[in-house]
Amino acid sequence: MLDESLKSQLAAYLERLQQPIRLEASLDESDAARELEALLRDIATLSDKVEYVRTDDDARKPSFAIVRAGTDIDVRFAGIPLGHEFTSLVLALLWVGGHPPKIEDDVAHQVRELEGEFRFETYMSLSCQSCPDTVQALSLMSVLNPNIKHVAIDGALYQAEVEARGIMSVPTIYLNGQPFDQGRLTIEQILAKLDTGAASRAAESIAKKDAFDVLVVGGGPAGAAAAIYAARKGIRTGVAAERFGGQVLDTMAIENFVSMSYTEGPKLATALEQHVRDYEVDVMNLQRASKLHPAGNDGLITVDLENGASLKAKSVIVTTGARWRQMGVPGEEQYRNKGVAYCPHCDGPLFKGKRVAVIGGGNSGVEAAIDLAGIVAHVTLIEFDSKLRADDVLQRKLRSLSNVDVITSGQTTEVLGDGAKVTGLVVKDRASGESRTIELEGVFVQIGLLPNTEWLKGAVELTPRGEIVIDDRGATSVPGVFAAGDATTVPYKQIVIAMGAGATAALSAFDHLIRTSAPAEQAQAA
Repeated sequence: MLDESLKSQLAAYLERLQQPIRLEASLDESDAARELEALLRDIATLSDKVEYVRTDDDARKPSFAIVRAGTDIDVRFAGIPLGHEFTSLVLALLWVGGHPPKIEDDVAHQVRELEGEFRFETYMSLSCQSCPDTVQALSLMSVLNPNIKHVAIDGALYQAEVEARGIMSVPTIYLNGQPFDQGRLTIEQILAKLDTGAASRAAESIAKKDAFDVLVVGGGPAGAAAAIYAARKGIRTGVAAERFGGQVLDTMAIENFVSMSYTEGPKLATALEQHVRDYEVDVMNLQRASKLHPAGNDGLITVDLENGASLKAKSVIVTTGARWRQMGVPGEEQYRNKGVAYCPHCDGPLFKGKRVAVIGGGNSGVEAAIDLAGIVAHVTLIEFDSKLRADDVLQRKLRSLSNVDVITSGQTTEVLGDGAKVTGLVVKDRASGESRTIELEGVFVQIGLLPNTEWLKGAVELTPRGEIVIDDRGATSVPGVFAAGDATTVPYKQIVIAMGAGATAALSAFDHLIRTSAPAEQAQAA
């Protein structure tokens, strides 16, 4: 099942096991079960601390549990965790086997102190780059606290469950048989939902913090670069981020990042956060800014947070990035995650054999249509303009596909549904003015990005599109406030450009601190 190179790498990881583990399989006569058994047998041959047994005691077949021998600690997978989930498998083996996880002590303590019984089920896709973070967070929690149990379920393999529960987006998490949440979740986010006092404790802790020399608001590539450059100057640096990694976390393949021929968004986001934490940077996750106040008589800029706390700093660098732009038509919000999706890599496998639409004819839209065409029954690509805007090579590939239709000058005016899921779209021909209904089960929106700057309205100068106006040094219209990345007027929204802009903003902020802290010029004696 595993090639020799992968076996060699995995064997090296398994040398870190501190306690024996058992791979307990529940199998049927399917091809998937045979593949899973081959995988588990391969793993068991790589370490004398790993034992494979077939128990067939789980209702889901094929599935397996990684169990710490002699305990009730386990991590479960219903499916074959390869693809994006192979890392989740490796980490689960190590954690169950006693290898210490990389987690903040206070977070681990908070998980261990949770009281009650928690039975989590995560429906994921092996092609989903957002799913591993959620799977790994819940798997680790189940290792830290025996009252927490978790099974990661491959939605493509267990389609009957997906249909029965109406799941149309991954990751989708159930807790004790009831819907819990959807989308990428960190341990901190899960704890915030389970531990109702966590947010207020975090706000109290933040309120006690001294003023920063540089406060970075946002944790994407621009924010990470700004934090690193600021911290290397030896000044007090803080980062307040809603989710570290930002839009990069939702990016599949990255092939234009200089020095790397290929990487994936979540891997890059993890590396960014680790690099920031190598320095003395105060990283405050799950924090969303709500308002910025220019410096007052004390010379400190204030950033209000949605949890009610405030942070003060001598200078601020805004790197809040952007989010997927929505169509803004009736039915879109109602059927979000019920057929309306924004990540074809994540949710595409859930629409196998169905009819879908892709909204947007730029590179992202055409790439999405090409990817989906290999999974779904039919794709209708709808572009508002009179022609597609994607690169010619992508357009040629798209038009070569037999199960793709292209509509130009098409304006989506409504998403239709039956109350539980999407059933169609209403599309208006912008040339003739006529409307028609397209029957389908899924809509993938790929129409660009919207800057996360609503909280800055009235505080700094913004363009009509909501972008922060900056100069060539990253300075905004407010003294001491700088900005970088996709939230700004920088013309090209690229990771490598955002990182450079973050570094520029940090250096500019440092220069601002030097100049504003310099002693006043002394008058010459007569």
